[in-house]
Amino acid sequence: MKLKSYVAGEWVAGTGNGTPLFNAVTGTQIAIAGSEGVDFKAMLDYARNVGGPALRKMTFHERALMLKKLAMFLNDKKALFYELSAATGATKVDSWIDIDGGIGTMFVFASKGRRELPDETFLVEGNPEQISKNGTFLGHHICVPLHGVAIHINAYNFPCWGMLEKIAPTFLAGVPAIIKPATVTSYLTELMVREIINSGILPPGALQLICGGAGDILDHVTLQDVVTFTGSASTGRMLKQHPAIIENSVRFNMEADSLNFSMLGPEAKPGSAEFGLFIREVTREMTVKAGQKCTAIRRILVPEHLTDAVVSELKLKLAAVKLGNPAVEGVKMGPLASNGQVAEVKSKVAELLKSCEVAYGNINDFEVTGADKATGAFMPTMLLHCKDGIKNNGPHDIEAFGPVSTIMGYKNTDDAIELARKGKGSLVGSVFSADNNFAREIVMGTAAWHGRLMVVNEASAAESTGHGSPLGHLVHGGPGRAGGGEEMGGIRGVKHYMQRTAIQGSPTTLTHICKEFIRGAEVKEDVIHPFRKYFEEIQIGDTLFTHRRTVTEADIVNFAGISGDFFYAHTDETSLEGSVFEKRVAHGYFIISAAAGLFVDPKKGPVLANYGLDNLRFTQPVYVGDTISVRLTCKRKTKKEKREGQIPQGVVEWDVEVKNQKGETVATETVLTLVERKEDI
Repeated sequence: MKLKSYVAGEWVAGTGNGTPLFNAVTGTQIAIAGSEGVDFKAMLDYARNVGGPALRKMTFHERALMLKKLAMFLNDKKALFYELSAATGATKVDSWIDIDGGIGTMFVFASKGRRELPDETFLVEGNPEQISKNGTFLGHHICVPLHGVAIHINAYNFPCWGMLEKIAPTFLAGVPAIIKPATVTSYLTELMVREIINSGILPPGALQLICGGAGDILDHVTLQDVVTFTGSASTGRMLKQHPAIIENSVRFNMEADSLNFSMLGPEAKPGSAEFGLFIREVTREMTVKAGQKCTAIRRILVPEHLTDAVVSELKLKLAAVKLGNPAVEGVKMGPLASNGQVAEVKSKVAELLKSCEVAYGNINDFEVTGADKATGAFMPTMLLHCKDGIKNNGPHDIEAFGPVSTIMGYKNTDDAIELARKGKGSLVGSVFSADNNFAREIVMGTAAWHGRLMVVNEASAAESTGHGSPLGHLVHGGPGRAGGGEEMGGIRGVKHYMQRTAIQGSPTTLTHICKEFIRGAEVKEDVIHPFRKYFEEIQIGDTLFTHRRTVTEADIVNFAGISGDFFYAHTDETSLEGSVFEKRVAHGYFIISAAAGLFVDPKKGPVLANYGLDNLRFTQPVYVGDTISVRLTCKRKTKKEKREGQIPQGVVEWDVEVKNQKGETVATETVLTLVERKEDI
């Protein structure tokens, strides 16, 4: 079978001989991949001219719903992907990480897009900056989608997750993507892309695929494009130095393989919960995906006096992990992705043995269940021991990208921190300790060298997601050797594909541009109360100026009795000496309650319910005899997804400013209301 690339809306086969691809378990050829003859410039043009405009017309919420729909579609097709995933050497657990993990990441971004981003095509970021004395000239920041394409060059170890975790934030940002999977496992990526295209969920031009080499695609990148790379640091550095990337200042995000650590706390003796959890995690990270994970544990750091105990326990656990054909009952670890990778790992082990010794495993003499180790890409687990990790740099410089880890002892906390840092930048480190003081010292001492740090003890273990599991909510990346980039990280990851632009102007102008009310902007009063209007009828800037209310001593006394809040400043005038108050002060919560009484229309109408309060601040005390009034202004509107049996509705955010008789602002808040819509979405 010859794999095809998806180019400008068509499936295209390469014209050359291509690269043969093999089943990692049996060694039989299953496909040929090649991109010779593909017009890479045409791919970029198609993405920019067709996919980009279509995605940019959609709001964040529409893109998020698209991601949700796509994730649900892929979820229904999992059996198809699992079947082919076995050819990569993956066990069911390995395939679950790759396939379900990728789909789960799409669900995360779909959810966060609906909850944390506006129903707009752009993002208003942060608060306005007052840069003039009288507030007539302000600054603000907006994020808009880039008008280019994201080129995602992925590694071989996660042919599904590697694609899905990148296209989720890319599409949510409104940018089309070109996927270039590693050739050796590209047959699985091609299958998934075929299903995605056939679904019709994505607009034309949103997604394209290269099966084979990347050709001259990087020659044609511009300042509006983004290039991401996952794989070896050496390849990443080569791509990052491409003349077009440098000349056009193209955004380049690299996530490189790294020498991640896992550390056992000094108090975690054999028999303790943390000791057992540590042994289980190291064993799992050495054997899941046959150690072919950028987040796998490469350096095992333990108290020096516990080295023998840890080695002894790991030997027992590793011996129980059966290597072989994942289709055979009882097999817990499959082969590497290719025989070429086996040769690469063996060469790295040979280098490591110059400064280490073998604690467990035999690289040449091992058993394989249900397959022929002469033809399959099998590699046994290898536990190495470096007696002096401070003096020897081998374990901190050399990565064998397979089921290989090196154990090293530390004498004290400073030693432990130095060993962790010697990896020169890693994606992840983990600490297994019940001593929170020790954990804090390690985190503070190593955070600058790591993209993620996981601390596990008995209290968190049951729900821990694991050392080697990047999550869509959190950044995945790291400094130095790990590439210096970031992926995912929730909405942070979306912004990698957007341009942050500072805009300046009057409050009215910025309100018009941002579609979000900014204090000081012109407002619109109407004879119709804002709460009598349906969602569609309310406009940004619609304002109600209320009548006034004078605060009395009875108000304060009654509110104290109702609320149970007898704080001295409200109830005991004799205790005010030396305080910030001149006399008894009204409760802040009474002021906002009274404010609601001033601006709420009591009749049943389009406003369905109070949805919440944000950004509440009390800026001036209100005393007996002070008179307050309220300005209520529509700040922002967001349609809510229609659910079965639910009234069509949207969320309206109201900017509320409470002032006293002197014109001083005494309280501000954002009130959210659910408002009925006339029409369905």
